[in-house]
Amino acid sequence: MVGIVFSYTTIGIDAQQISVECDSTGTQFGVNIVGMASNSVKESKDRIFAAVNNSGLTTPSRRYTINLAPADIKKDSSALDLPIAIAQQQSIGKLSVEYLKKIAVIGELSLDGNVRPVNGVLPIALQAKKDGIDTLLVPCENAEEAAIIEGLTVIPISSLRETFDYLSGEIRIPAAKVDRDKIFQVLNDFPLDMHDVKGQFQVKRALEVSAAGGHNLLMIGPPGSGKTMLARRVPTILPELSLDEALEATKIHSVAGNSKDFRNGILTTRPFRSPHHTISDVALIGGGAFPKPGEVSLSHRGVLFLDELPEFKRGVLEVLRQPMEDGVVTISRAVTSLNFPAEFMLIASMNPCPCGYFGANIPNHVCGCPPALIQKYRSRISGPLLDRIDIHVEVPTVGYADLAALPTGDTSQQIRTRVNLARQIQRERFAKDGIYCNTQMSSKLLRKYCKLDAQSHALLQNAIDKLGFSARVFDRILKVSRTIADLQGLSEIHSEHISEAINYRSLDRKYWG
Repeated sequence: MVGIVFSYTTIGIDAQQISVECDSTGTQFGVNIVGMASNSVKESKDRIFAAVNNSGLTTPSRRYTINLAPADIKKDSSALDLPIAIAQQQSIGKLSVEYLKKIAVIGELSLDGNVRPVNGVLPIALQAKKDGIDTLLVPCENAEEAAIIEGLTVIPISSLRETFDYLSGEIRIPAAKVDRDKIFQVLNDFPLDMHDVKGQFQVKRALEVSAAGGHNLLMIGPPGSGKTMLARRVPTILPELSLDEALEATKIHSVAGNSKDFRNGILTTRPFRSPHHTISDVALIGGGAFPKPGEVSLSHRGVLFLDELPEFKRGVLEVLRQPMEDGVVTISRAVTSLNFPAEFMLIASMNPCPCGYFGANIPNHVCGCPPALIQKYRSRISGPLLDRIDIHVEVPTVGYADLAALPTGDTSQQIRTRVNLARQIQRERFAKDGIYCNTQMSSKLLRKYCKLDAQSHALLQNAIDKLGFSARVFDRILKVSRTIADLQGLSEIHSEHISEAINYRSLDRKYWG
């Protein structure tokens, strides 16, 4: 008799249905797992049969052949432990095969038969619903994450014995339930607020423009000026996550094994990732023998903050160029090619020189860096990467008057209200174009939505001729100008919008010119 159980494995950030088949023949005990299983899956057979024995289930002495179909897909997931054990019980006639046609099972087994949580449950639940699966059996710790998907019955299980008893009809287990409305009531529940930052009104304005249009931003200033403090508050002024965006971002974190850190297993605020400057290019961009998402993908729909930008290895920074331009990371291997979404806002910070005090005019902190050393320090950031950062802003040292005064300026909620209004204008503008913010505009859309009057043309031409901006920077200035006009609710771009956008591009000529 052949036992058949449906299960799932993850490939990239998507799930693939796996048919776990078990055939039992002969009288001599043996286990063989076929179907392009990885070594870790093949080694699980001892763990699985120990769990079966310790759960009080039958394991007669037979030859068990376990097939994982389709055979042309590499399987590398401990989530196949439980379905293999259930298929083995089917193969010896302990469970009905017909009963499991609309049921999928996932879970890792311990030696005593308990079920452990697994990664990638959210994409598995999404794919199971698409495949017409009615019921999904998952570890208890993963139940809330899977139950976010409507129209799918999610049964939380804690052990192999409990799973067997449920499938044989001996016990009933209530389906997991989550209140999606209640979950999303905690949107924008941040412990930080832009109102906490004293002074730095020009930088706050630049961050508001950046958030309103999804633009990348670079802050340059001496140590202690508040660059990191400002960057960590950027998510508090970004638009609220929609349910579709939350599911899209949580899928990536689920595959990476981070979803257990979220309330109810789903992201309710935009991700903020801040990797250390010692990070490798694979950890930043994604990859590996079995490709996993990197920091740029974990920042999808949120913020990637790179503190002390020149301290990152140059090769690591250069791999950012393609995802910043395309919003996707492509990982190619001999047998497959995977795409990881990477639509993020890059917020970067740096000192103007190795000691950090070049041009700062701070008593007792005079820059002593030789010009050659300063040039070497800044040259770690290439021109093509700088061109892809729309806004450059200087962060000066905060004076005593600002430090001693009470916090002033708008709260994150007030800034977010203006950002939401600007994003709403952009969503309506690009409703038929498949994008959602100004930074994603193509050259065709720039010509359509960024028409300039004669005064604006003259101002921009003068800046391009004198400052020597590249064609890519020209496009970035137009996009930022469009965002500034949106923040004012204006349909046309005026010269003051162009002027402000040009001002945000002055530092790359001050420090790199």
